[in-house]
Amino acid sequence: MRLLLFVLGFVVSVAPAEEDLLPQRLATGFRFTEGPAAGPDGSVYFSDIPNERIHRVDAKGQVSLFCENSGRANGLMWNAKGELVACEGGTGRVVAWSAAGKRLRVLAERFGGKRFNAPNDLVIDRAGGVYFTDPEFGRAVKKPQGTFAVYYIAAKGSVTRVIESLPKPNGIILSPDEKTLYVVSSGSATVTAYPVQGVGQLGKERAFFQLRQPEGMQNTGGDGLTVDTNGRLYITSRLGIQVVSATGKFVRLFEFPEKPANVTFGGPKRQTLYVTARTSVYTLPVAATGHRFALAQPVKPKPAEAPAKK
Repeated sequence: MRLLLFVLGFVVSVAPAEEDLLPQRLATGFRFTEGPAAGPDGSVYFSDIPNERIHRVDAKGQVSLFCENSGRANGLMWNAKGELVACEGGTGRVVAWSAAGKRLRVLAERFGGKRFNAPNDLVIDRAGGVYFTDPEFGRAVKKPQGTFAVYYIAAKGSVTRVIESLPKPNGIILSPDEKTLYVVSSGSATVTAYPVQGVGQLGKERAFFQLRQPEGMQNTGGDGLTVDTNGRLYITSRLGIQVVSATGKFVRLFEFPEKPANVTFGGPKRQTLYVTARTSVYTLPVAATGHRFALAQPVKPKPAEAPAKK
């Protein structure tokens, strides 16, 4: 969207401020949308949890079915192998779907001999490992693990519990430089940050940001989130999407007709927010550019060997 101004007989094209933009409903009629993830081809994928389906939105905004029997999949993200990694809250697994949605492989389904509670959301690092949250939303049998936690699945398959101090950890994301891991809890207004000290290794937690609350409410917490290339977080909450700077300062609020559950950047230049909100999916163009995760680390060329002395 652009505005045309007529100045001294010339037509000038001016991009509108973000304050002037309104979210557009891209698709609706679902039961509970979640887990938006931008694919390698520019399409955006999202979950409809109760219907156990994952859908795809192409560049023209056309929605199609990616897969059924998704195990009540929630959070999604594409890995560097071209697979769609999904947190299956219903089965208690983290799985990877093939690009065509025809095959899947299980990345993790148990820890300490017990199934996970209900894997919720995830982020994939450059080492190919997966951080994921494990609360218990939607489960009839409560807390098989005996605690709420965050886990790390290493690229070779080993699983470690890296956080177990949060009330219902939900959304999770890394900073663009992958030196900080952020976790949003449903049972607390505090967004927590952890220094990443090594692959799957975290340092001491700290309070990063206090989510703004609806009038008369407190500790409503947040849900999913994403990050732009400047390290700003976009956190879904009861008020809408709260944008927070890389230093933990409130920037602005984006409001939506329905309460948002998760968000990602998509579009040709990754400058459009795709927002899953209850029965619908919305889009909102923004000035920022989304960060792209799960890219393999560049391989440094070996230094040329000096010629052998004769």
